[in-house]
Amino acid sequence: MGKIIYVTGGARSGKSTFAEKIVSQLNKQKIYVATAISFDDEMKERVRLHKIQRGEDWITIEEYKNIHRFLEQYKEKNGVVLLDCLTNLVTNNMIMDRNLDWDSISQEVLNEIESDILNQIKMLINFIKGSSLDMVVVSNEVGMGLVPPYALGRYFRDISGRMNQLIGKECQEAYLIASGLELKLK
Repeated sequence: MGKIIYVTGGARSGKSTFAEKIVSQLNKQKIYVATAISFDDEMKERVRLHKIQRGEDWITIEEYKNIHRFLEQYKEKNGVVLLDCLTNLVTNNMIMDRNLDWDSISQEVLNEIESDILNQIKMLINFIKGSSLDMVVVSNEVGMGLVPPYALGRYFRDISGRMNQLIGKECQEAYLIASGLELKLK
């Protein structure tokens, strides 16, 4: 049964570096699941620097949807997955392949979107639990700031917060990272 480790914190808190350190200490095949999409030069540079920091001994999967399907081929290997990050996964599943007016979206459509994201994360959790893989999940802590002044921001914060709670409940270990310092929560 796979183990889940959750790492959360604010932007630029050191979450990814801490998560990579955990993965490296496990001495298993390293699988990096990148959920971000590089749209601009700034993001492309961030991706390039992350790849350099990790080194070349990682398998990289760039995907934000149905991740369990892409991990199927590694199910029986002695590996560890670093999912970086859950909030990018939520963002991309909210907006990619959708042309919505977030200021006038119906509650029914919003519920369908959240349900789809929830189901994808539950399938990933169940997949990991039923495999030999461990997984480290990185996510942004979104509930410590101001309430966003626009609808899409509020929906993102709410959905991300609920997905963070799900991972927090299902994980065996959890860490909060602030200013490069870790606090073990679970």
